[in-house]
Amino acid sequence: MNHIKIIEDPTDKLNTSGTIEDYLGYFRDRFKRLEKLLRQRLDVRAAASIIDALKAPKNTRLKIICMITEKRESERKTLLTIEDLHASTIALIPQNASEKLQKKARLLLLDQVVCLSVMKTRSNLLIVEDIILPDVAQKTPRKASVPVYAVLTSDLHVGSTKFQREAFNRFILWLNGKYGNERLKEIASHVKYVLIAGDIVDGIGVYPNQLKELAIKDIYEQYKFAAKYLEQIPDYIEVVIIPGNHDAPRKALPQPAISKDFLTLLQESRNIYSLGNPCFLTLHDVEFLLYHGRSLDDILSTVPGANHSNPEKAMKVLLQSRHLAPVYGEKTPLSPEEKDFLVINRVPDVFHAGHVHVLGYTNYRGVLLVNSGGWQEQTDYMQRLGLTPTPGKVPVVNLQTLDVTVISFS
Repeated sequence: MNHIKIIEDPTDKLNTSGTIEDYLGYFRDRFKRLEKLLRQRLDVRAAASIIDALKAPKNTRLKIICMITEKRESERKTLLTIEDLHASTIALIPQNASEKLQKKARLLLLDQVVCLSVMKTRSNLLIVEDIILPDVAQKTPRKASVPVYAVLTSDLHVGSTKFQREAFNRFILWLNGKYGNERLKEIASHVKYVLIAGDIVDGIGVYPNQLKELAIKDIYEQYKFAAKYLEQIPDYIEVVIIPGNHDAPRKALPQPAISKDFLTLLQESRNIYSLGNPCFLTLHDVEFLLYHGRSLDDILSTVPGANHSNPEKAMKVLLQSRHLAPVYGEKTPLSPEEKDFLVINRVPDVFHAGHVHVLGYTNYRGVLLVNSGGWQEQTDYMQRLGLTPTPGKVPVVNLQTLDVTVISFS
């Protein structure tokens, strides 16, 4: 019996011409969706507009929902330019603010939609007394009623000379019950799902001097080669794939599913669920948010203290922002769709991403966050970025307990 349900997939809903009006519409939609999420919080429900705040008498305290459009930090104070759908103004986190508030201010991202507790001054300046993120409430995750396992992986980069072919072969053997000790074989016997969060192939011309590190220089051939591996996964295991920035679909988020041209190559001898990036689905009633993770680059380069060796911390920032790509105009290209598919409207039980090539996982307020590493050894480009990948390590989630077991194949 099939226990997969697709809840949200952007693939057939994408239509934009990329005009300035489209971008305005996109950001308005983002603002409205996040405002709605913020207003679900008891402490934000009665938030006012910026215009209300500016009209208020001096020393009035109120809450406003706004988007951060500019952030200037000097010594111990932070100046924010904020706006909502009707007005904009300046908000100040002053030098004498508590260390807790200073820290919250340092972590603020551009284009984030937040609620500010403010006090009105004599002028149009607002003094910030607290910062409230949309965030997720503590939840009790749903769990499967039987001990079925989901393998979370990503970033195969088939076609690259750095693809760990031997390790991946061991992984396939393990899924077939032919590799590892008794305990590992016992785990393999419960695996019902393999979820691949993007970058099935290495693609062509994705990063500087990539050609030197390509074993297969034709993207169709790369997908054919990937198919040879995927078809060896036992038929009783459901395989779900989404694209990453190295795959064939457009690079801008949200990405549609890998197109039929390439998918038929992958599906010649087994069925594969091919979905867009990001997407929501349930496996045995456990809800998954699958996202490749391109915007983690932006979080890692802008959030103080964030680094590549703990990608799950950057994933936590996305969950707190309730948005998969809060920062606009950095490394993550965004398509101005009528609806912002990157708002995290639903709170998943498991949030699975890749892209960073480093394994990391944590539990945040009842949500399991997993960055599943990958299968590519360090490229020259990664070395220049100071990124040390952890290839060949595979997180396996028991859907009955949501416990994670990491199996190393390299």
